[in-house]
Amino acid sequence: MSEREAALATLRDTLAGSDLRWEEVSDGVFTVELPGERKLTTPCRLDVGAHALGVHAFVSRQPDENHERVYRWLLERNLRLFGVAFAVDRTGDIYLDGRLPLSVVTPEEVDRLLGSVLTYADESFNTILELGFSTSIRREWEWRRRRGESTRNLEAFRGWLERD
Repeated sequence: MSEREAALATLRDTLAGSDLRWEEVSDGVFTVELPGERKLTTPCRLDVGAHALGVHAFVSRQPDENHERVYRWLLERNLRLFGVAFAVDRTGDIYLDGRLPLSVVTPEEVDRLLGSVLTYADESFNTILELGFSTSIRREWEWRRRRGESTRNLEAFRGWLERD
């Protein structure tokens, strides 16, 4: 069995034994939904290539404002991450991206890698929103309060919204 075949078998078995929603969309390409708390779902793609397992997870669309501040925060955060790093695509959307050699693809490493993606996306999500979307959040907050609508989905931002 080749290294790629072994990695594919390990990945299939590991995902099948998890509680995650996943699908193998083509040979060696998997989509996985990682459920979070702040970021309710982090869509993740796993690619088993000839030499490496790639992980690519969407975190946020391009910030509306404060691009430099958001991207600097992400770069500083990269210094403390395991297995993945924040990256931006050509449009400025934010991802977590990483690669592992096929030789280290074990159930434990797959779990650790997906756990890292989930943790970093979830822990960073509100800060990314505060830094990059504060004007939109503030407008939504004010609109909901004026109309007597629920602000439950904005509770994480209540402190700075009411302070300002």
